Amino acid sequence: MKQIENQSLGPAPEVGNQLSFHDFFRKGAERYDWLERNSYYYDDLKRLCAFHVEAGSRVIEIGFGVGAILTSCQAKEGFGLDFSSAACEVAKKKFPKFSFQTWRGDTPLPDEVLQAFPGGVDYIVMVNTVGYWQDIKNSLEYLKPLCHSETRLIATYYNFLWAPVFKVAQSLGLKMPQPHLNWLSADDVQNLFAISGYRPLKQGYRCMLPKNIGPISSLANRFLTPLPLFNWLGCTHFVIARPEHKISKTGLLASVVIPARNEKGNIESAVRRMAEVVRHRVEKYEIIFVEGNSTDGTAEEIQRVIADPNIPKPFPIFAYQQSGKGKGDAVRLGFSKANGDILMILDADLTVPPEDMPTFIDVYTEGHGEFINGCRLVYKMEREAMRPINLMGNKFFSRLFTWLLSQRFKDTLCGTKVLSRKNYERIAKGRSYFGDFDPFGDFDLIFGASKLDLEIAEVPIRYRERVYGETNISRWKHGWLLLKMCTYAMGKIKFI
Repeated sequence: MKQIENQSLGPAPEVGNQLSFHDFFRKGAERYDWLERNSYYYDDLKRLCAFHVEAGSRVIEIGFGVGAILTSCQAKEGFGLDFSSAACEVAKKKFPKFSFQTWRGDTPLPDEVLQAFPGGVDYIVMVNTVGYWQDIKNSLEYLKPLCHSETRLIATYYNFLWAPVFKVAQSLGLKMPQPHLNWLSADDVQNLFAISGYRPLKQGYRCMLPKNIGPISSLANRFLTPLPLFNWLGCTHFVIARPEHKISKTGLLASVVIPARNEKGNIESAVRRMAEVVRHRVEKYEIIFVEGNSTDGTAEEIQRVIADPNIPKPFPIFAYQQSGKGKGDAVRLGFSKANGDILMILDADLTVPPEDMPTFIDVYTEGHGEFINGCRLVYKMEREAMRPINLMGNKFFSRLFTWLLSQRFKDTLCGTKVLSRKNYERIAKGRSYFGDFDPFGDFDLIFGASKLDLEIAEVPIRYRERVYGETNISRWKHGWLLLKMCTYAMGKIKFI
């Protein structure tokens, strides 16, 4: 490895506290001393990565103090890659659970890494690494053999606005000596992901004060840095991306869950319209009604429609009665009984037309998103579809959620949502992180999808008036509950 270092970089001398690449790699073992000296800053990076990486995952760590991120993320299987062979040797002793190998981003990945993960990894974490790569696009493309359809790439890097501060700190011996880097903005990193065949999902800044000066640092870093007026002052920016991929509709089964409480007059129409929808579709469907203790005979109407041979039913229909209360409980019961690869929600009031459901499938299979949400606020609504106060509430929550989730979210309260069974099971597994406090089920899914860094896409739909029954939503009571849930979620998603 020493021969390779000399050939590729040359023995350029060290100038003051500004290292050549050669000396930076040669002194890689000293990096762990700097991690201890600046532990407050590096602990913040560990918290960031641990938040976004599911415990028990397969993780590749590139750069940083190799092994530290693997440990903080509780990786079940991990492999560390670093520029420096000296750093790798130290890491093997400090973190014997994991494997380590030298890789600088200018060649294909070592065979040892590819052989260790033939099916790919769940996360690739690049901590303060991308600026060292001489051809970042090529380096990112070299990572593709490690990616499966749900792999997440997390890249953290220095905020270029802090470059003068870091240079002064380095000259004073307060920061680890480094060679000249590619100073990249968050937009630069997102663009590099995009042109390398990845879809950027989120980006943000954190850590306004990288030194521990007591409660002031905690206040600034946890509560001020996430706020819009202060966000750009964080010394760390991060970008999260996923590989581009499409899904074949052939052999795909979509489970349409229809929660129904006091919706007797809409049941037959829902089945007939869905039957017409699926006639020319490649994917297959099943319908799952979940009846919620209705008083208008909805349960009996569902059974009548199922038994009536004159109503076209080119898909299996199942019916269940929930023992709990609320739409959220009904959706969870329906999802638990579903057989499909894709799980869909269609409200029984049919204000979201069944005819729009295939569009959600198209958006999902074309790879435009992993959590597909309906949006009622694009097309003109029918006159009585949404009252003005409800519309104002939706616009308020859309702005709040866009900031809270770091992804665009125009309509948080549309009941139609689509995601894969696998991702729903991951959300359900991690439900304890937020708690079971959402009677609607919408926020439970949205917060869970955001925590997993799923790509959120919105499908505009034409929102219709009800033709039967009345809404089960109490705008003031439930609006206050939604606001409380958002406030609680801030501490779980934003102020971490």
